[in-house]
Amino acid sequence: MVVRNVFVAHLIQWAGMALAIALMTGCAASGERGVLNFGIATPETKRLTWPSKMDSEVPRYIFAGELTGEENFRVPQEKKTGVGAFLQWLAGLFDSEAAPVILQRPQSGVVGGDGRIFVTDASRQAVYVFDPQEGRLIVWENAKTAIHFVSPAGIALGMAGDVYVADSELGIVARLNPKGEGVGIIGMGELRHPVGLAFDTATQQLYVADTHDHDIKVFSADGRLLRTLGRRGEKPGEFNYPTYLVLARGELYVTDTMNARVQVLDIESGEPKRVIGERGMNVGNLVRPKGVAVDDEGNVYVVESYYDHLLVFNKNGEFLLPIGGMGREAGNFYLPSGVWIDGRNRIFVADMFNGRVALFQFLGGDAE
Repeated sequence: MVVRNVFVAHLIQWAGMALAIALMTGCAASGERGVLNFGIATPETKRLTWPSKMDSEVPRYIFAGELTGEENFRVPQEKKTGVGAFLQWLAGLFDSEAAPVILQRPQSGVVGGDGRIFVTDASRQAVYVFDPQEGRLIVWENAKTAIHFVSPAGIALGMAGDVYVADSELGIVARLNPKGEGVGIIGMGELRHPVGLAFDTATQQLYVADTHDHDIKVFSADGRLLRTLGRRGEKPGEFNYPTYLVLARGELYVTDTMNARVQVLDIESGEPKRVIGERGMNVGNLVRPKGVAVDDEGNVYVVESYYDHLLVFNKNGEFLLPIGGMGREAGNFYLPSGVWIDGRNRIFVADMFNGRVALFQFLGGDAE
């Protein structure tokens, strides 16, 4: 009995020490900054290229990883030996970390000049901010004080670090400051179902794809409705459930989803200039296009959600190649949504039902 009591006393003593160590290490860890990585660790994923290396053509794109959530931030761990290693192990026995925050149904995104990656998530009803400077994932949940996001979709960057977020269910565009605090509401009573956003820094105007009104509404930076482009129809300049937008080289690219095309409009006049893609059942045709983006060489990227492809067109609208296909493996998609590009020609695809953002690197080269 005495021996057992002594053992229990020692166990309690060790448990108290371990808890103290756990608390101290936890506090230290919370102050450490993680390093943003994209999780490409296997030889198989590093070999993924488009066109494939098996083809005779030179690869133009490589798979560069994916974003899934908090797990993309790794805190460098100092390797301990001897007593330090034992105490760290003992503290780990009492460490009950919460499950990591992960993407659920990512919709669209954008990359800021400071390297922050913003991703809207309709299932989580929030905006995820992958912040490499802070070394952590931040979640913004409110469109404004006491107004929680319901279905955030499109997102765009404004002036002075402002972030615009379209909420389809609330029928508004929220303007947030760089800290994620709501500083304005745009379109209340004027928008029915906003999805895609694009901000013109030259004119400080915000373009909003109002999907259920079948038009594009243009607002001033402070929220005044300036003009409306298009109406429902199939003719040039008309739309049938437009979804996503991008501005590039003085032109507005509109994914005209139910017309199975991308329309390109002149920014100043709003007049249609050309069409990219056509309806069909072959690879390279469009059925349910969603996200659209343009790189610095003029190549156009269109998410074909029905067939789970990212389609690449040249600046003249000629189809070049597909990326992806249905699946859960790296480089494939399951009902993808938005696509966006950063200043390094990295292409991000919101792989919605796989709960991740896939990343590809454009290697450059003649796209003609």
